[in-house]
Amino acid sequence: MECLSVAKPANKKQKSFEESLWDSANKLRGSVESSEYKHIVLSLIFLKFVSDTFEHHRQKLIQNNQEKYVDLVQAYTKENVFYLPEKSRWSFVQQNAKQEDIALKIDTALSTIEKTNKALQGALPDNYFSRLGLDVSKLSALIDVINNIDTLANPHEDVVGRVYEYFLSKFAIAEGKGKGEFYTPKSIVNLIAELIEPYSGKIYDPCCGSGGMFVQSMKFIENHKGNKKDISVYGQEYTGATYKLAKMNLAIRGISANLGAAAKDTFANDQHETLKADFIMANPPFNQKDWRASDELTDDHRWDGYETPSTSNANYGWILHMVSKLSENGIAGFVLSNGALSGGATERAIRAKLVENNLVEAIIILPGSMFYTTDISVSIWIINKNKRAHTVAYEDVTKHYRDREEEILFMDLRQRGEPFEKKFIQFSEQDITDFANTLHTWQQVGAESDYSDIPEYCYSAKKAEIAAKDYSLVPSKYIHFFNRDENIDFDEKMTELKSDMTELLVKESEYKLDLLNVFKELGYEIKL
Repeated sequence: MECLSVAKPANKKQKSFEESLWDSANKLRGSVESSEYKHIVLSLIFLKFVSDTFEHHRQKLIQNNQEKYVDLVQAYTKENVFYLPEKSRWSFVQQNAKQEDIALKIDTALSTIEKTNKALQGALPDNYFSRLGLDVSKLSALIDVINNIDTLANPHEDVVGRVYEYFLSKFAIAEGKGKGEFYTPKSIVNLIAELIEPYSGKIYDPCCGSGGMFVQSMKFIENHKGNKKDISVYGQEYTGATYKLAKMNLAIRGISANLGAAAKDTFANDQHETLKADFIMANPPFNQKDWRASDELTDDHRWDGYETPSTSNANYGWILHMVSKLSENGIAGFVLSNGALSGGATERAIRAKLVENNLVEAIIILPGSMFYTTDISVSIWIINKNKRAHTVAYEDVTKHYRDREEEILFMDLRQRGEPFEKKFIQFSEQDITDFANTLHTWQQVGAESDYSDIPEYCYSAKKAEIAAKDYSLVPSKYIHFFNRDENIDFDEKMTELKSDMTELLVKESEYKLDLLNVFKELGYEIKL
């Protein structure tokens, strides 16, 4: 069997270990629905990872002459390692992989792990594998492939995180439009993190999906040499299966999070009612209809000072929910469909107040084809509760913000990015750095000399300009675009076109003559 070591650079002619795993797991298709399929793979990877971590710590105890503690739960939990009873370990599952009751054994292993470790309460699938009636040989083959992944091969590399991320994106692509709403492409999440810079404080995602926003927040901290202990994570998710996915995703990365007691609707059952977050990152469902009944949430405190968002579209419900959750200096970065930039009636009234209340910091329109599950046009909104002049210091980073209450930055990234998986677009690391630098330069003291509007890319608009355009936040209404047609020489273009057409017509006559001659030689002359 192919070795799936990840410690060495991959041979270009060989598949990456993620690809090999995907191909092997793909064989399960047909025996289960694709919507179920991801939970099988990700649950097994989770089980392999926690087992590897457990065995590694167990060996350390033995090597340090602490054999008497190898079955003491506290000896593991104090090091943030999950304790696994014998029949919950990967070695037991792997040894019994070809048994007819392997599905039941996996369910028992996962259930026991959850009961033994309070941090995983509600995170793992319950009696899941047994219910699916999986083909034992296919499940056994998948277990063999996962068995070859050394999840601890390189302590500096987030192997399991890579597998999770790869699979979540592949599942989102495979499930196609209208499904896989839980996955926000990595480069969009990276960009939001770099834009809002969550160095320390409380981070919140009101529709957290599989927890990707939190993972990227932690990577931001690592990349900027911060301390992950300075961050508290809060989230909420409506879908039960995705809620479990988020808990597993965060658990394998050692991220402690409060996702509420269970999967709940954020609007109807806000599980963090008193929370004031320093950072909010989110990708709410696009243009969610009928999110509340006409007589529900009509006087909810989250809309205080604004009109009640329409029942026909939840976009402004999400915006006001997030505004209500921001701390005094809080900043939010979230993705919404472009329709929210210019909607009329109630949406227009709320948008005007958001602008007049100095909350809208920036609007960034994204390229098409970035999402795997929809081709809807989307933008990133940056909402900032404090656009006044102030200074923020964290570790060796100090930011001197200028007063921007009368301004909003518009950016157009529709022509930016690079191809990804043939039909999609993503941002490179350099793209993300450049875009974030544009916002940060505009925000800070010195912008008068260091920032300038750039045609077809960015424009700093005054509130009066925005009011004059009826509070539309469509970037193309403010950013200057070149008229590439205005410098065209009409006579020159027509002469060129005439020459091309003449050549085409001459060739057409030649082909016609050749065809008539062929039929004539065959004795079937065509007379026109």
